Amino acid sequence: MAENSSIQWTDHTFNPWIGCTKISPACDNCYAELYDNRFSKQSRWGSKAARTRTKNWGYPKKWNAIAQHLGVRNKVFCASLADVFDNHPSIDRSWREDLWSLIRQTEHLDWLLLTKRPQNITKFLPHDWSEGYKNVWLGTTVENQTEYDRRVPVLSDIPAEKRFLSMEPLIGPVTLSKPEKINWIIVGGESGSSFRPINPQWVRHIRNQCKTNNIHFFFKQWSGRNQRALKGLGRELDGLIYDERP
Repeated sequence: MAENSSIQWTDHTFNPWIGCTKISPACDNCYAELYDNRFSKQSRWGSKAARTRTKNWGYPKKWNAIAQHLGVRNKVFCASLADVFDNHPSIDRSWREDLWSLIRQTEHLDWLLLTKRPQNITKFLPHDWSEGYKNVWLGTTVENQTEYDRRVPVLSDIPAEKRFLSMEPLIGPVTLSKPEKINWIIVGGESGSSFRPINPQWVRHIRNQCKTNNIHFFFKQWSGRNQRALKGLGRELDGLIYDERP
């Protein structure tokens, strides 16, 4: 749970439950698993490990009240330590029902639901989804061309207020095909002792495609061993900081 999140592209993070299973190259050096294992003695990662529901479900209502009072909209990255559309059997149906109820009650927050499993989204949407909730943005992770080609067409076919891509960690070049249904692309390099270096040309190529297709472009970070190294590199791309948001 993080109020005033350190993740540059969101205001808050909220985890309804914790735990996941690695499914693609972006997961190889999973920061969420490493982070959780530092603080929890309970294994929640992998296909055989049960996910656990969190207890701090009151925070989003607090954030919503503050946003309403200030007359602003705040973004909530939902499930930084899980995947909302994970179909693991330990995730009780009531957990998702409670999450959708919470989202409906917090209309002054824009919920960013990011998944590596867009093929599961339709199965787990609420009964009243129709053309999408006005305060929910659906997103998928894209680390290379293979996952772009696999995930983005699925995401594009699902009704949503906005759709976004998190290209973090970006580990290969990506060419956008039929990107007209994507509103926002976040790009970032990998961090950690086993980081895979990001190529500036990959980032430039995506930035240029975003300009051509009127997609908001957000560059989060380069790649490096730790936060100190990342801060030293800064966030500039060709002398500019890209903080675009829809």
